[in-house]
Amino acid sequence: MAERSDRRIVAAAPPTRRVLGERLAIGIDIGGTKIAAGVVDEDGHVIDRLRRETPTTDPDEVLDAIVDIADTFRRDHVVKALGVGAAGFVDASASTVVFSPHLAWRHEALRDRVARRTKLPVLVDNDANASGWAEWRFGAAQNEPDVVVITLGTGIGGAVVIDGQIYRGRFGIAGEFGHMQVVPGGRQCECGNTGCWEQYASGRVLERRAKAAVADGSVIGKTLAELAGGPEKVSGIQVTEAARQGDDEARAWIDEVGDWLGVGIANLAAALDPGLFVIGGGVSDAGEMLLGPAQRAFSQSLTGRGFRAEARIVRAHLGPEAGLVGAADMARLTARRRRPASPDARVRVRGAARSTRSTRRRR
Repeated sequence: MAERSDRRIVAAAPPTRRVLGERLAIGIDIGGTKIAAGVVDEDGHVIDRLRRETPTTDPDEVLDAIVDIADTFRRDHVVKALGVGAAGFVDASASTVVFSPHLAWRHEALRDRVARRTKLPVLVDNDANASGWAEWRFGAAQNEPDVVVITLGTGIGGAVVIDGQIYRGRFGIAGEFGHMQVVPGGRQCECGNTGCWEQYASGRVLERRAKAAVADGSVIGKTLAELAGGPEKVSGIQVTEAARQGDDEARAWIDEVGDWLGVGIANLAAALDPGLFVIGGGVSDAGEMLLGPAQRAFSQSLTGRGFRAEARIVRAHLGPEAGLVGAADMARLTARRRRPASPDARVRVRGAARSTRSTRRRR
């Protein structure tokens, strides 16, 4: 693969790829700082990729970026649908971004606006739902009917799959696990409440500790600054790097995050009783250093422990592309279900309806 100046990464594809339009869809994962996009086939393989910075928080400029990405891909591929994973609350109709904390979307009718500009069937969903769907379809959660996917990044997001369907809740906001209150009166959260789970079990925790260590001039602070290439660049990523290199304090920080992760998972198990928890997001790069403590804390906190089956906790398989893969797949499947009947099929249906009406009259 080669990276081009427009930040597009293209995978080798046979020259007949254009005839596979029925199987191809575009997936676009929009975050506060970057847009990750790809052309995805029906098996979840990304055959063409593109990365861009999120232009601004202005909804119109973000819309322009989505349309431009779609136009770029369609020069080389025939696609049947477009899916957008948005970092924010998406309503139950999968059409409107009700609120996004990182972008200026407030009741933004994103699906219809993108569809008008691209002339494609469009699906919009929460980015964590898209990632969860991808893991259920193609990743770590295959063949599991009831799954909870937890994404650990700066905060905590998630998705619930029940009987093979994304559970969105009555208003479309299900899966905001990060804002369960686990410590009444605890740390202030950006959502306005206190003691939210993501204040104890997310990348924000590691970053906060890392920056404090740098400011204090401690030994681990100096180590983290060196790994980051400067004190101003330190984030939670360097904590994982230091832990891998054997730093005991960094390991202790990750242990603590894992403990809180396990406690929250036990709460989710009490409410939802899934067979599997899938842990994704950047913090999951810590691997067993994180999942080991999480599994122990989960087992110790699970209600009815010792008398009930215990769900497995595994790491996600699809990495940072899960969101765009899931968005593309959901859009393709939705477009297939909504495909209008052929003219011949309509004639047959109408004929059957007339025949039924005639029979009823005769009776």
